[in-house]
Amino acid sequence: MAATAGDDDPFRDPALASTAPPPPQPAGDDGGPIDVPDTLAVGREASLTLGSESLVIVGNKTTRSISFHNILWAEHSADGNVTIQYAQAAAKKAVRPAIVSYRLDKPDSRLAEAWIAKLLDRAYGASQRQKRIKVLINPFGGQGGAVKMYHKLIAPILAAARCELHVEETTHQGHGVDIARDLDIEAYDVVACCSGDGIPHEVWNGLGQRPDAARALVKIAVAQLPCGSGNAASLNFNGTDNPSLAALAVVKGLRTPLDLASVSQGDRRTLSFLSQSVGIVAETDLATEHLRWMGSARFQWGFLVRLIGKTVYPADIAIKVEYDNKAAVREAYRTEAAQPPKTIDDRPLPAADAGLPVLKYGSIKDPLPSGWELVPHDQLGNFYAGNIAYMSPDANFFPAALPSDGCLDLLRVRGDIARITSIKTLMAIENHTFFDLPHVDYQKISAYRIIPKNQKDGYISIDGERVPFEGFQVEVHKGLGTVLSKSGHLCEAKGV
Repeated sequence: MAATAGDDDPFRDPALASTAPPPPQPAGDDGGPIDVPDTLAVGREASLTLGSESLVIVGNKTTRSISFHNILWAEHSADGNVTIQYAQAAAKKAVRPAIVSYRLDKPDSRLAEAWIAKLLDRAYGASQRQKRIKVLINPFGGQGGAVKMYHKLIAPILAAARCELHVEETTHQGHGVDIARDLDIEAYDVVACCSGDGIPHEVWNGLGQRPDAARALVKIAVAQLPCGSGNAASLNFNGTDNPSLAALAVVKGLRTPLDLASVSQGDRRTLSFLSQSVGIVAETDLATEHLRWMGSARFQWGFLVRLIGKTVYPADIAIKVEYDNKAAVREAYRTEAAQPPKTIDDRPLPAADAGLPVLKYGSIKDPLPSGWELVPHDQLGNFYAGNIAYMSPDANFFPAALPSDGCLDLLRVRGDIARITSIKTLMAIENHTFFDLPHVDYQKISAYRIIPKNQKDGYISIDGERVPFEGFQVEVHKGLGTVLSKSGHLCEAKGV
């Protein structure tokens, strides 16, 4: 069903319309608000109680609880039934919709409606209900199962939460760019990509090509419902690469500002939400396309082969450093992580004619910015700049990454390390000790220029997409884009 929008749109994001009145509350006989108890009596010797973290259902012989996070919807019918839909654990790492329904012994529609309103307040908190979602399905990504995953695992969760859905399959590379560029940004709250990381990359770039790019990038949250071999966006913001759990996370997700980076290469300007890489990681990703049948394991395999081979990727590099050592990086991360969850997106809405920000440092075709110096790195094993923490399920390369600190996290790994050290490096990524390795340099930067040398051809990866093997320049735009996340300000990853 296609979404529509109007001045009285009940689904409008409160973060973008802070002056909108709150939803009406049921009133008592005297016109005042009903004093709603936490417990609603239903059936014979049964009750529904709003606890601190969950709905407690007490029956004649059993008691059980449903986490508020898993409550999808609730309603009261004219015949006196209270029906609650929720996400029930279907396996160790999956959920499916389920229903509990009770008939009130003493039907009181006003009390029941007020209690349901209180339940939904607890279940959703500051998260927007009934999100209007443009769903993009890439039927070709990963192992080609996205359409089946959507209809079996994702759509039932979104429908049970009463989300308004408009579904479209992408038909060719770059189709996501076209869709986002032409999207009615007043009709949707979210573009949800049933894909790997390629379709989110296309969507952000399509939004970035609009004349109202700045406004579109704030208004439209981009989410990933993981159906590819690279599901970094979902791992970082949904905390999972399981499609059904990701759907639940999107239903309950909080609008979160996300830094985007402009990548200037030749005459092209590309937006990057994930990472840029020259060296081992770029080859690990792009040179293992023929191993997609391995799923995410292809990344570990490719990384290990190149580490053991001690491959080097010489380049000249200039960077604009914000935090130049691991101690400073760790302190910056811990300061932000200690802040309470952010429930409101308080960014001002850009003007309707506001496009992408002007490049503060110019493009790769301009002279090197003042104060920058190109430094030779002849034994470079890997240059990897990332915006968020996880790149694959077992690869938390950037444990200090913050979604909106105005920085990219930069890794530089020496290529002249011993083979045994190479193996330990791979293991360190999986057991979250990578940050502390002495041969790994870790900084936070706001811009850089890199020019590969002494190679005729090679791999450069921007958000997992291959680009020409030539120099490029990058700068970060703080909070330019929007995602949905659990916390409102952090990645769902173990930090430093």
